[in-house]
Amino acid sequence: MIKRMNLKNFKCWEDSGDINFSKITGFFGSNSSGKTSIIQSLLMLKQTTESADRNLVLEFGNDKLYVELGTFEEIIFEHNENLNLELEISWTLNKELKIKGPDKSEDSEKFEFSGSEIKFKTKITRKEKTRQLCVEKIEYQFANLNFQLSKNEKSSGYELGLAPKDKFEFKRTRGRPWQLPPPTKCYGFPDEIKSYFQNASFLSDFELKFENLFSNVYYLGPLREYPKRNYTWSGAKPSDMGRKGERVIDALLASKEANIYISRGQRRSRMSVEEYTAFWLKELGLIESFEVKPLKEGGNLYEVWVQKSEGSSSVLLTDVGFGVSQILPVITLCYYVPPNSILIIEQPEIHLHPTVQAGLADVFIDAMKYNEVQIILESHSEHLLRRLQRRIAEEKGVKNNDIALYFCNSKNGKSQLDTLKIDEYGNITNWPKDFFNDDLKEIAAMTEAIFKRKSKGKKR
Repeated sequence: MIKRMNLKNFKCWEDSGDINFSKITGFFGSNSSGKTSIIQSLLMLKQTTESADRNLVLEFGNDKLYVELGTFEEIIFEHNENLNLELEISWTLNKELKIKGPDKSEDSEKFEFSGSEIKFKTKITRKEKTRQLCVEKIEYQFANLNFQLSKNEKSSGYELGLAPKDKFEFKRTRGRPWQLPPPTKCYGFPDEIKSYFQNASFLSDFELKFENLFSNVYYLGPLREYPKRNYTWSGAKPSDMGRKGERVIDALLASKEANIYISRGQRRSRMSVEEYTAFWLKELGLIESFEVKPLKEGGNLYEVWVQKSEGSSSVLLTDVGFGVSQILPVITLCYYVPPNSILIIEQPEIHLHPTVQAGLADVFIDAMKYNEVQIILESHSEHLLRRLQRRIAEEKGVKNNDIALYFCNSKNGKSQLDTLKIDEYGNITNWPKDFFNDDLKEIAAMTEAIFKRKSKGKKR
């Protein structure tokens, strides 16, 4: 689970400060306030880890990846290429990492150090008079130790560092003390470390854990595909719903064939992903029933049939309200991904009725609890937020420390982040100005207008 991150000089963020994450983390704010940039930074790191090019410092993306950011000049704060881009992220591990010394046997219970949380930092700049990026430093903090690879200011090489030095010491192999090459991508120690040092091979474990973190990140964008009258499924199992939710039917069919079931606690029957999806569509008042059927037995064409209300005839997904197709990948993603996944969902409420927007909060709370996922949202929905507050007050599946909420705003071209403080009763104790449309202002303005119109009528 992502615990904390910090951005410096990324797009509209000169310095985000520490952004603390929880099981459900929501970013709210007006358009162009910086909330999407926070999401984009995570997606940039994800597509960087997935890139086959080990010499690529950062993958800025294209229209086929998660996010397309352009160039370094476009993502650096105020387009000032003399600035350093700094990224920091910390996360907890699903299983404690235990690192042995080079002479420890496999069955030994003694370890050099161990822990269940890692913090990563990187500093990136652009080389003078070139378009190439340069990693100035990478650092992993683990078990109260800082492992660093930083650029030597007097040469083109890199040096391995450690702090504090009294707890561990890197041992050089015999021979000439060669300087190290640059990091792999923006987060990996170069392979030469294994041959230059006798006891540094474990550093690759940090790189692997970083890649594992982002392999467990799943993304669903705000613009989702229109429903189709039929769908083709080749039998493949997609990793997610696709950026636009285009693989949602593939995911439902694949999960059914793989017999994936989600446990809902003691004395409650397990549900398949399709059953869970159908349950929530009905619970939210959108339809009565939902089913994916083959067009003909043994074929690869499928149709999605829904029953809008009890006793009504079943119709194709294309013949019901547009909102059903838009929420379908959101719900499916929550239960299709494996436990301990991290979901990033932009504007899950788009094209949905306010009542359904509120109900989405219950879906996320349920998925957090029974599928053990972490959910990161970018949203404009007051209804979703209010339902989260209500469930905290009711003590229904969620507590105030399970949720982290932020309000993004922009001032003088710089994005700012306000942490919303939620008490144990669901109250937000520090509502920012203009967080949502002020209903009291609207009512006051309307009352004033009515008074003025009535006054004019009396004068006549």
